Amino acid sequence: MTAREEAYSAALQAATTHARRWLASMPDRPIPPRRGADEVAKALGELPDGPTDPAAAIDLLGEVVEDGLMAMPSGRFFGWVIGGTLPAALAADWLVSAWDQNAGMRTPTPGVVAAEETAARWLLDLLGLPAGAAVGFVTGATMANFSCLAAAREQVLADAGWDVNQRGLNGAPPITVLVGAERHVTVDVALRYLGLGAPTVVPADDQGRIRADALAEALADRPGGPVIVCLQAGDLHSGAFDPFAEAIAVAHRHGAWVHIDGAFGLWAAASPTHRRLVSGFEAADSWGTDAHKTLNVPFDCGIAIVNKPAPLRRIFGISADYLVPDAAGDPLDRAPEMSRRARGVPVWAALHSLGRTGMAGLVDGLVANAQAIAAGIAEVDGVEVLNDVVFTQVCFAVGDDERTVAVMNHLLQEGVTWMSGSRWAGRRIIRVSVSNWSTDEQDVAMSVAAVRRAVEATGDAAVG
Repeated sequence: MTAREEAYSAALQAATTHARRWLASMPDRPIPPRRGADEVAKALGELPDGPTDPAAAIDLLGEVVEDGLMAMPSGRFFGWVIGGTLPAALAADWLVSAWDQNAGMRTPTPGVVAAEETAARWLLDLLGLPAGAAVGFVTGATMANFSCLAAAREQVLADAGWDVNQRGLNGAPPITVLVGAERHVTVDVALRYLGLGAPTVVPADDQGRIRADALAEALADRPGGPVIVCLQAGDLHSGAFDPFAEAIAVAHRHGAWVHIDGAFGLWAAASPTHRRLVSGFEAADSWGTDAHKTLNVPFDCGIAIVNKPAPLRRIFGISADYLVPDAAGDPLDRAPEMSRRARGVPVWAALHSLGRTGMAGLVDGLVANAQAIAAGIAEVDGVEVLNDVVFTQVCFAVGDDERTVAVMNHLLQEGVTWMSGSRWAGRRIIRVSVSNWSTDEQDVAMSVAAVRRAVEATGDAAVG
């Protein structure tokens, strides 16, 4: 074995040891980090004067940083919408790092690009989206929304006779962007990045679904000109889905581009049982999702899907003498990065390991666990489940805002489960996001029991 091979072998073995230990700790590990960032930074020390053995560096990193890690891969982590990592996806991600390919161009890196293109084709098939749609692999849901809305901006301005790529936004026809009252903040952020400003807000119902009648009124009342409508698959709090068939039809009658933010909810389409939740969504013009959520691949892996590839290529396409373009098109034509890791490869591995029925089972299992948690905590005196649990989100409160916050703080301090606090429908709530493939009946039972203990520990649990 050469010195180079020995260096890699020892470092990779050390990393494997620490990774296995970390993953093995999940069933019993408390969720919160054991040490804060300042403590971890101090333990990591100062920059060495000379070289360090690679394996020794990895050992230090693994030993010190682990105390500052939150157990997000745990089946009892329900804070935010953060999935776990499927075994095949994790292993594929290790290969991506070892292969060290720049996946921006097709001809120089055909292996990883072929895997990404296959994953994209499988995704469109599983979700029932147009086979000719363009698929870009980006960093997360924010950039997926950004990429789709960049294509939308380009197209609606082109339809109005304005070339934004040549002329910019100064003097361009104003674009009206309509969003539901409970859209995710990443939509607003993407609009800000694109220079489109604050959107026009359309009222939503009590579960956060945009009201199609109110959307029709807003479209009719707008001053005219280019228009974009943003819908959502999976409300941040309730998990509810917008009425796609009706909303898309009325938007298209007014010449609007329709984008769907489906960070975690788009995957309902992969389940025969839950596909009804996205009925009609295939008629939209673009869709954004995040594979590290429901699909359970490692960070970072957002997916931007645009029905007509042309505007996406016009806004992101790059031509330079030193590049090696492929006649079939390149990944850099479908995303805002020239250089990136092959983040679509773990998507291929996840889908291949699951298959069609496994993907449906993953979605159905997440929903079943969310409904089991909702049913379990609903039996605790004083707990009120506030949403219709149609997908993977559960929101509950315990009495007034002060009591709810106290229960949440007790949960976080105990550390058996992690549920995030939020505000919804005018009151403080505790939000449960079931996103991890490994969550099982024991995780559900332990989490429900933790809620019961927190309610009992924070005062009289009797209602009224």
